[in-house]
Amino acid sequence: MSVQTDDFDVRQLQRDLLAGANAEGAVATFTGYVRAENVARDVYSMELEHYPGMTEKSIRDILEQSCKRWPVMSASVVHRVGKLMPGEQIVWVGISSAHREASFAACEFAMDYLKTRAPFWKRELGPDGATWVEARASDSARAGRW
Repeated sequence: MSVQTDDFDVRQLQRDLLAGANAEGAVATFTGYVRAENVARDVYSMELEHYPGMTEKSIRDILEQSCKRWPVMSASVVHRVGKLMPGEQIVWVGISSAHREASFAACEFAMDYLKTRAPFWKRELGPDGATWVEARASDSARAGRW
C-alpha cells in the first residue's frame, strides 16, 4: 500500500502482488486515470491532497475489510497525490485470490470504498479556474451496496 507523488508501473505492481504464492487462480486489478473532461468541463490538471497518516490508515482498513469479506490471498493499493495531468494514472487496486469471483468482488469493493471513505481532496483546473471536486451520489450508492 502506498500514497505517493511518483507514477507507478502496473506490471511491476502485479508481479509484486503475486510474489511467491503460486496458488492464485485469479487477479483482478483496477487502474484509474485523470480524465480530460469531467461533468462537461475541460480539465487541464488535477491536484490531489491527502491527510498523511489518516489516509494510509483508511486504505489499510479498506484492504483489511476486503480480506475479511472474501478469501483474498493478497491485496494492494497505490494512490497518487500532487499535480496530475489528463491521461496520468491516479490509482491502482490489485486483489489476488484462488477464484475470479472473490478477486472481482474484493477489487470492486476496495475501489468503491476508496472513492467514498479515504480522505483525499481533488481540485481540478479548467478554463474557468480551479474547482474542488464534490463527492458524487453515484459513488455513495455504489459503496452502499456492500
